Amino acid sequence: MSIPKFAASRSFHTELKTRINDYFAEAGKATTGDASLFVKAIILTASFVAVYLHLVFLTPPGWVALAECALLGLIGSAIGFNVMHDGAHGSFSKSKWINQFASFTLNVLGGNSFMWNMKHNLIHHMYTNVDGVDDDIDAQPWLRLSSTQPRYKMHRFQHLYFWFFYSLLFIAWIFFMDYQKYFKGKIGAMPIKKMSAIDQSVFWGFKALHLGLFMVLPIYMVGFWAWLIGFIVFTTVVGFTMSIVFQLAHTVEHAAFPMPDEITHKLEDEWAIHQIRTTANFATDNKVISWLVGGLNFQVEHHLFPTISHVHYPALNKIIKQACAEFGVEYNEYPKMRYAVASHVAHLREMGRK
Repeated sequence: MSIPKFAASRSFHTELKTRINDYFAEAGKATTGDASLFVKAIILTASFVAVYLHLVFLTPPGWVALAECALLGLIGSAIGFNVMHDGAHGSFSKSKWINQFASFTLNVLGGNSFMWNMKHNLIHHMYTNVDGVDDDIDAQPWLRLSSTQPRYKMHRFQHLYFWFFYSLLFIAWIFFMDYQKYFKGKIGAMPIKKMSAIDQSVFWGFKALHLGLFMVLPIYMVGFWAWLIGFIVFTTVVGFTMSIVFQLAHTVEHAAFPMPDEITHKLEDEWAIHQIRTTANFATDNKVISWLVGGLNFQVEHHLFPTISHVHYPALNKIIKQACAEFGVEYNEYPKMRYAVASHVAHLREMGRK
């Protein structure tokens, strides 16, 4: 499909930017991360290294090892949410190289920051929930996430089996999807920019490093079968955790899935309103969840201002809600995480039956 265009009017977005800029000017704060984010990054990174070293070099008993593999998956997900994500958006620090360093945590874990930037920052954040463009809602043929996608008989049960495919996300991502994008030169139907020599070196170098750290060395230290079981537990936890957090932001009952006009290729709303209509928050009053998921439960704020660190989202939340009320823009938010999960399951059920 052709790249869609947004409605021309931008008065709402302009007003939002003015209010947010005024807030930072009055508060005297930088839009990037603060000391609390740096401390969190150190805690998460040190915890990941400690658990990894204990698993690989000290070889704990079986049940302890399995628990630590699951814990390693949770910590790895938290690093992705808190460190990598802000770094990739350039909001972790004022320093460009620190942001790049933070984003490279994804490379160490097996992904690729170049592909993530193209898929997430440039495509998903621009054309959220637009079927045929936003690769994040393309899980075909296994899952039907939008009413514009083809429906197969198995989708009738997707609200029951979705967890299985979510658990496979990470292992499919690092061993298949990155390479598919690399060799095709496309993300879905969208072409990616040409990779420089440095981008190529980073891609292959970190893929090799990941294989060494998470396959070759553990197999050498603990044996093939012990590694395989532990690796499956680790990747399953990462896959499911990352999937469910991101899915709660966009594939729920109240999120819209707009499609451009077939003739003009224009979307109905201006960009900012489109982002609000296609996105939902959850559990924004829960400080534990907010800390663990790096503010991704404030997904509306993140989509409107992706280059602002998540540590500021609670303050932005109040400003944006007020503006939405004044402009008559519906703001989607679930007060509890379990309500958002229930809405996601209901959405899958609905998409499976239509």
